[in-house]
Amino acid sequence: MSVVEIRHFHLFCGLGCGAKGFNQSNPRVGTLQGEFRCLGGIDVDATAIANFQLLTGVPGTIRDLMSAQQYEAFHGHPPPTDWKEATPADIQNAAGGERPHIVFLSAPCKGFSGLLSQSLSTTAKYQALNELTLRGIWLALEAWRDDPPELLIFENVPRIANRGRHLLEQITQLLRAYGYAVSETTHDCGEIGGLAQSRRRFLLVARHEEKVPPFLYEPPKKTLRAVGDILGAMPLPGNADAGPMHRIPSLQWKTWVRLAFVEAGKDWRSLNRLKIENGYLKDFLIMPEYRPGYMGVNHWDESMGTVAGRSTPTNGAFSVADPRYEGQQYSQFGVLNWRETTGVVTGQRSPGQGRFSVADPRSGGEPVSRSKYRVTRYNEHAGAVIAASTTGEGAFSVADPRPGLSRKKGDSYLTAGHYGVVPWQSPAGAVSAAAGHDNGRWTVADPRPAATSEGPLDALPAATDRLIAEITALDGTWHRPFTTLELAALQSLIEPEEYLELHGKSDSVWREQIGNAVPAHAARAIGDTMGETLLLAWTGETFVLSPEKVWVQPLRVALSVDQQPLEEPA
Repeated sequence: MSVVEIRHFHLFCGLGCGAKGFNQSNPRVGTLQGEFRCLGGIDVDATAIANFQLLTGVPGTIRDLMSAQQYEAFHGHPPPTDWKEATPADIQNAAGGERPHIVFLSAPCKGFSGLLSQSLSTTAKYQALNELTLRGIWLALEAWRDDPPELLIFENVPRIANRGRHLLEQITQLLRAYGYAVSETTHDCGEIGGLAQSRRRFLLVARHEEKVPPFLYEPPKKTLRAVGDILGAMPLPGNADAGPMHRIPSLQWKTWVRLAFVEAGKDWRSLNRLKIENGYLKDFLIMPEYRPGYMGVNHWDESMGTVAGRSTPTNGAFSVADPRYEGQQYSQFGVLNWRETTGVVTGQRSPGQGRFSVADPRSGGEPVSRSKYRVTRYNEHAGAVIAASTTGEGAFSVADPRPGLSRKKGDSYLTAGHYGVVPWQSPAGAVSAAAGHDNGRWTVADPRPAATSEGPLDALPAATDRLIAEITALDGTWHRPFTTLELAALQSLIEPEEYLELHGKSDSVWREQIGNAVPAHAARAIGDTMGETLLLAWTGETFVLSPEKVWVQPLRVALSVDQQPLEEPA
């Protein structure tokens, strides 16, 4: 095999996940093998640039790409005196003075995202942010106008096709003026990268017609994986060996309760089905779980645990299933099943004089009323509400976990999936820059035993107390937020078995950079396709048969034909 170098450069590079994926690309055509090399990246975020070098091994450049007018519109004040507009020469310098074959741009998408309201998206601040798309393309084209890159790829959220249509039309016209054929398409990063998330993205692909005559084919699609495939190969959340990015978020107690009652695969709206009576849940009860071994009974023929300083029946496994009996009656020390009738009640009614013990499934502290710690079944009525409606007097112990969110028109909670819980066997949605427990489907129904550092509670916390709680939900799993490291693995920033600690110490910063990233596996698939196209062009091929579809939108017209608007008949 003859190795051919393919150089790539990234504007708005972020922490470099997409560049890492390009570096992993391994295209082959005939006896040629492409080897990708990153020339660098440029971004305004210093922490992101430090992570870019960590992930790619190549230094990045910290530079604001806004114009002075855009800066003032976005920040609300003029730039400082030492601030300078970026020029095409700055882009060349960021690439080390070399010319790339592929330029990849993933401009800020916040202004185009559906997570931002339509009214906010039209403000001067976000319009200035949106205009970075056009300015970024212009800087890249001007930087290498004498020897244009063969391929230019622009990635963003699908909603840019509507909210940013005026910008896309200007970008397309600009690219055509520089000799590029342009195609707009969409793809699912999860399908082309084999991820455990569905991440729909907009992609504008520009091919320099003079340098690259062949078709550009779609990367083959793969089946979406389950989040459990990724998370199951990782250490349990909270494991100190996995580093600070794998810590479990500390949430308010009321949030843990809400998450526990959300059905896996649904969001906060499933909480509205809970029945409330006098401000308390009618059908359910939450109480502290006693320490392991509470009311534990040892088998007669097995060894027991360590004898502790306080070895009582209610403090561990310090009871024994004793098969022996001696007494005056056959049924001495007999124990009745809970649903079994008793024998004749005699004058002697002690446990040692007959079957006058009962296998009582109820437990929980000092004897009080019959209904202590009782949990009302979902399909039955509750008992009388008495004056002492406390935890120990009946099923009155859990505050309403429902968030009280409305479904009025314009309510952001209506469609955002807040408090959404992802089943273990399902893929996740697109990892966003604001992937929080209450900001989308970023909680997982984890069937594995929990391994938190906090011990059992003696009493239920206050609603606003922050802690790491292990509540076994109705489906038998632990509904918990994704850790930051798990989000990085879902983005294929790392393999599940790898360790990662990004620059910075803030989970919010890490999550924002991870959510803004292009998944490495998806970038690798795109790089493989782009690399094969370049190898075909460099070997002189102008046509090749492929089992893959031609990369177009809507998958009917070849990219080799520029998507010019149809002319109206005279």
